Amino acid sequence: MPRYALTLEFDGTPFMGLQRQAHGPSVQQAVEEAAQSIVGHPVTLFAAGRTDTGVHALGMRAHIDIDRPFDPFRLGEALNARLKPDPIAVLDCVAVADDWHARFSCLGRAYEYRIANRRAPLTLQAGRAWRVPRPLDAQAMHEAAQELVGRHDFTTFRSVHCQAASPLKTLDRLDVRREGDMVIIETAARSFLHHQVRSMVGCLGLVGLGHWTRADLVAARDARDRRKLGHNAPPEGLYFVKAVYPDEP
Repeated sequence: MPRYALTLEFDGTPFMGLQRQAHGPSVQQAVEEAAQSIVGHPVTLFAAGRTDTGVHALGMRAHIDIDRPFDPFRLGEALNARLKPDPIAVLDCVAVADDWHARFSCLGRAYEYRIANRRAPLTLQAGRAWRVPRPLDAQAMHEAAQELVGRHDFTTFRSVHCQAASPLKTLDRLDVRREGDMVIIETAARSFLHHQVRSMVGCLGLVGLGHWTRADLVAARDARDRRKLGHNAPPEGLYFVKAVYPDEP
């Protein structure tokens, strides 16, 4: 069956996450139903990653198989038409080899977390950033973040519901910078544990507020104990940014 790779952008606010859920709407369900209405047969969406309730995506890669060749541009346009009014957009649609897999062919994933560091309530960014009213020291957060880069046991930063076989992960980068009243955290790795990014951001927030030192973050990392987690950042500030594949920049 012909296979098509999709690049999806979505606002995760109204969804129970990307993956299908029995108890509420999901991004997967919306895309599958839109595709089925076009091709006339059941379609399964496979994605590069899973996102929790309220988490957003700027460039989630996914794929679907359909029973006949279809012009990729027309397929992308048709999906966008049928996805309305759900806040999901197909940014790109291309034909790929039948052994290309959105999840298993992926070499790396990148996330971004946005903190609105201001006292005033959020209006345009409501539901799309974590508001922290007290001043954050972004430089201290960045310096502490380097203690998490590399290969570590991330049990402390792992959800108790995580299904990964091992807590060992190699973090390629974890950078923190300030842009006006926004503090941006960027991270990349081959793969992440469930809640790993939000847990790391929550603890870095404690560093930025002066509640934790760099040494406290190291102690939490080395404890390998979820009970030593300082804080789990809320989902609304998290964005899946990009998935990397062989032969792609």
